[in-house]
Amino acid sequence: MPERFPHPIHFPQEVGTFVEDAIGHLESRYEAPVPEGLLQEQVWYRIPLPDGLSGDGSEYHIYVKKAPSDRLCVFLSGGGMAWNAFTEARPVTGGKVAAGLPNYYWNNLRPFTQIMNIHTGITEIGNPKNPFDDWNFIVITYATGDLHIGDNDFPYTGEDGTEQVLHFPGHRNFRAAMQKARSLFPAPERLLIAGDSAGGFAVPALADEILKDYYPDCREVTLLSDSSQLYYRRWKTTARDVWKADPEKWECIRSNNLTVDWYRHLYGKYGDRLRYLYAGSVRDYLLSAYYNDVTHKVYSTDAEVQEQFFRQMRTMVRDLKKVTPAFGLFIYDFRNLRFLLGGTVHTAVRQKRFYFHGHSGISMAEWLGEAEKGNIADAGLPLLM
Repeated sequence: MPERFPHPIHFPQEVGTFVEDAIGHLESRYEAPVPEGLLQEQVWYRIPLPDGLSGDGSEYHIYVKKAPSDRLCVFLSGGGMAWNAFTEARPVTGGKVAAGLPNYYWNNLRPFTQIMNIHTGITEIGNPKNPFDDWNFIVITYATGDLHIGDNDFPYTGEDGTEQVLHFPGHRNFRAAMQKARSLFPAPERLLIAGDSAGGFAVPALADEILKDYYPDCREVTLLSDSSQLYYRRWKTTARDVWKADPEKWECIRSNNLTVDWYRHLYGKYGDRLRYLYAGSVRDYLLSAYYNDVTHKVYSTDAEVQEQFFRQMRTMVRDLKKVTPAFGLFIYDFRNLRFLLGGTVHTAVRQKRFYFHGHSGISMAEWLGEAEKGNIADAGLPLLM
């Protein structure tokens, strides 16, 4: 396999690790509390799940917020992906990010990862611009690299040459989290199943289980995937042989666009009973780097790779509209602030940009709030012309 980065920069890696550790230490002082007794409303709690497991074998927890309503958001978190021995040996660290070294997925839930999961965008409390402020939330965290669907222990050789095992218990974590959700929120009147990045891929894969096994009586259901586009020809093999997902998850994979395949399969079961939404960034700097890696074994992005991603998004939008013309789309082009990488940002739903007005003069918060009520519209499609 070609070396992704032949000239790694060690000094920024050390600086990045120091910064991450410092932020993590500070974050641990303000980490969401573990509940003692009844949950207070409008407070984020961290709930350890003894049956859960992170990719490196460490503890697993979810986040929960109780609100004064009968509405519930099940949010599936993102955090990268591991699809072979090379990527499994390279989890995310602050040092690798700073140095531009390959880093593919979060393999644990250290305090630093709290800032990825709560208190911003759709999970922000007390912001009058957030139409979901008064919703109950369960955030199903992610530290397994398997799009929340895996059930496997995969041996690999670490970067230091030692033999290690990456745990892929994403589906087990999901089931444990949903059991907790059902106990806390037994009968939601309205349900939003949403996710960003890897969690956005998982939305159509897991929505059927959520509805069938946990909330069969809920009739007002909206789905949102944010930034979940990756064209890869080995999706079925990965889901079947690496992650060991349930056959129902991989048997329906027919193309190199996993998200479209899963939505097509889901629509075949539920039709127009559900509301279907997709959001995406036109030249996503991060997903375009993933695409470059799965296609050319080069973990990097540039204007040419981002243009390929842009053309693929055009195709993806057409394919989603073929699933159902009622598929609602929010396309955005917020510039990536890491200017050397170029392109546009990765995800918006759990970012400050959730409230930014996009190309069509509407924010994702406004678009999603209206769509959840049944007023589905497209925003930003001229960006794809």
